[in-house]
Amino acid sequence: MNRTHQEIRFCTSQDGTRIAYAMCGNGPALVMAGQSFSHLESEWDCLVRQPLLALLSSRHTLVRYDMRGTGLSDRDCREFAFERYVQDLDAVVQASGFETFDLIGLTGGGALAVTHAARHPTHIKHLVLIGAYLRGRFVRSTTASEREETELILKLVELGWGQDNPTFRQLFTYQFLPDGTAEQLQSFDELMRKAASAKNAALQLRAWFSADLSEAAPKVQAPTLVLHARGDLRVPFDEGRLLAASIPGARFVPLDTRNHLPLLQEAAWQQLSHEIEVFYQTDATPAKPDIAPVDGLTAREHAVIELLAQGLDTPIMAQRLCMSEKTVRNYLSTIYSKLGVSNRVKAVLWIEAHRVELTTARQADKHGQSQGKDWTPPWERVN
Repeated sequence: MNRTHQEIRFCTSQDGTRIAYAMCGNGPALVMAGQSFSHLESEWDCLVRQPLLALLSSRHTLVRYDMRGTGLSDRDCREFAFERYVQDLDAVVQASGFETFDLIGLTGGGALAVTHAARHPTHIKHLVLIGAYLRGRFVRSTTASEREETELILKLVELGWGQDNPTFRQLFTYQFLPDGTAEQLQSFDELMRKAASAKNAALQLRAWFSADLSEAAPKVQAPTLVLHARGDLRVPFDEGRLLAASIPGARFVPLDTRNHLPLLQEAAWQQLSHEIEVFYQTDATPAKPDIAPVDGLTAREHAVIELLAQGLDTPIMAQRLCMSEKTVRNYLSTIYSKLGVSNRVKAVLWIEAHRVELTTARQADKHGQSQGKDWTPPWERVN
């Protein structure tokens, strides 16, 4: 997947600002909340962003957009308030035409994703947050010196962002990618230069720094995955933990890297891509009727057979059941023996062939028991 395969369109936000958005890939809808310094075209050339875009669009119809003041969206904007960012995301969602979708947010985009999920709980199927936070930099600053440091950063952006000399931008590049290669650092710096002017970059960051999700996060109802780099220099690791703790039932996954977004050459990238793929596959297959208990199978074996019927592979089954892959394989061998089949394919075919009969059997069994009648399930009957 690359820029030539995406369709770029425009929609209008509540205050009249034109927002550029793009769609690419095939599969269930996945909306990426706006992120700092985006550019719908140039991101495909960025060695840091491109691997994530390729991953997300490989199994989804990926919807992404440029924030107001950046990329292909209107650059001359009157207001850069966080609530305006929320309205921009709403406009993109409405224009895309998807009623339900998965949602992902990186860094400040995570704040937008959480806010949207809290306000529109019926729209979101899954929520993924990478390097996100509960409190923006201004909100979590508790001392005068911390607030002064934040203002200094914004002033440096305003003065030096647009210069040909990349020294000022490299301050941010290093915070995002302390272990990046020279080529990756240069590529990310070039993306930031193209994405926004110095003035807009400073205004955008000021809005991000003022975000506070303390009220929104507890209202999120969607299954949520929060991933955060242990050594993140951009957003403190504890902010990621705090965000995960504030979202009911959220799963928190620490990533063993110092880079804000893991790089392709890192083991942490493999960890991130695996976690995301497993998470989005959860409940991605339409639910099928329950399988009635098969005589001779334990409750644990029945849990395994339920996932087998959904077509999940061994690593994902192990993840869902909190087992090792070896344990799952052992369970599968036992199940094959009890069903009288020799492999996974034949087991799935057996399940499909017996699904209606087994479901009817379960219902009849419950009815027969409620009537005090003797009843023999079909798998115990003698033809």
